[in-house]
Amino acid sequence: KHLKQHCPGGVYLVPSFNDLRLFHGVIFVRRGAFTNGIFKFTLQCPPKYNNVGTHPIVSFSSYVYNPHVHPGTGEVDIPVAYPQWDPSKHFLVTVLTYMKRIFYVKDYRDLSPKEQRLLPNQEALRLFQTDQEGYRRRVLECVRESQRSVYLNDPGCTLQFSEETAVHEILRDAMKKKFGGSGAGGNADEVSGVVTREETLELIGEVAHGADFSVPKK
Repeated sequence: KHLKQHCPGGVYLVPSFNDLRLFHGVIFVRRGAFTNGIFKFTLQCPPKYNNVGTHPIVSFSSYVYNPHVHPGTGEVDIPVAYPQWDPSKHFLVTVLTYMKRIFYVKDYRDLSPKEQRLLPNQEALRLFQTDQEGYRRRVLECVRESQRSVYLNDPGCTLQFSEETAVHEILRDAMKKKFGGSGAGGNADEVSGVVTREETLELIGEVAHGADFSVPKK
């Protein structure tokens, strides 16, 4: 309940069907250098997760070029951010908030030299510090890669993305015809007003039973 109520904006998490300690997630980045990135990840709670010093593990399955993400494993540097993990103070929401924050870092000078050396992607850190334009190019590459691979679903993943199919087009046409604007200012190609849940479910049922909702051509 706490996770559901306080999950950061743009971050979505779904539990695994086969492992109560495993979650599949995705983050939609809405601004900054990683704008429009769609990055998939897993969150694993180890068997001794409730013990002091036992961190949850967040790993991206999408390629993420970021100083805080290991270039080989995709793991986020949670142990670096929280070296003294305390389950009475730190929660899964804490981890998700940190994971989101790494996409919006504008400067690493706040980190001490020791903390910088602990970042898992040292190449990305050096590029960030010495060649901002080059860093932005690499980031843009990973953003585009995340968009291209969004419909490639990992086996067993409970968070699935699928391309629009013919049934979506039929339902959209049905909504235009049944709820479209009318009168002098109405537009038949747009849904007018608020459509209730009951009306939507009723319409889905009618579409499923083959009702004709084709929109006349202009």
